[in-house]
Amino acid sequence: MKVLFVGEIVAEPGRKIVKNILPEIVKENKVDLVIANVENLSGGKGITRENIEEMKIAGIDYFTGGDHVFWYKDTEEFIDSIPLVRPANYPEGVMGKGYEIIDTGKNGKILVINLLGRTFSSDAKAYVDDPFRTADKILEETRSQKPEVIIVDFHAEASSEKYSLAHYLDGRVNCFVGTHTHVPTADNMLLPKGTLYVTDVGMCGAIDSSLGVKVEITIRMFLTGINQKFDWENAGRKAFRSVLFDTEAKSIVRIDKVV
Repeated sequence: MKVLFVGEIVAEPGRKIVKNILPEIVKENKVDLVIANVENLSGGKGITRENIEEMKIAGIDYFTGGDHVFWYKDTEEFIDSIPLVRPANYPEGVMGKGYEIIDTGKNGKILVINLLGRTFSSDAKAYVDDPFRTADKILEETRSQKPEVIIVDFHAEASSEKYSLAHYLDGRVNCFVGTHTHVPTADNMLLPKGTLYVTDVGMCGAIDSSLGVKVEITIRMFLTGINQKFDWENAGRKAFRSVLFDTEAKSIVRIDKVV
């Protein structure tokens, strides 16, 4: 099965390039399923129902989240009705689902899991559960359903935490993709026990920026030490970042385009 995982779609520039680039990539590579991280989809943080529908029309089948997924207050009202998983290690009782088994028909059942890292994320440490033990729990709960493919999106800051969790799950999940830093890594590989891995898929959006934010704003923040209101960049080059998993061929390749 060929699964295309699209990097974090950041604000309007990210949505535009996805709409322009994605259909061609899906056709050229005969992609079976498209998944994208959308925690920065709307205005640079969070999601709206309108933008989710926009991305579904563009060709994305399923969505994953992160620490900004609940940025808009009304997200809790619709998150259960859209094809999205938010971090599974949020405290019990949080709206939405942390994992889901998708029945794709001819390609069988696919388990999609979203987890949030804790290293270097002081806010997250205060409220999220251990992603390692959360993953164990989910795999045990879904074992009887026998999913053909298991995909993990680990939304985390530290590459060491991503590598550690990936090796912890090596051989127990098929695909492991890191998100959150917005910077694509070149370490896509097959781990020793068979899991396809990349530390960070990167972002879709304006790259003549500081991770999507206008650079003059972040420069001012670093020079003064004073918090700044972020304004998202619309000008300049736009990047489409993704990785293509082929679970039969046991391969993972980057598909990146800049326009």
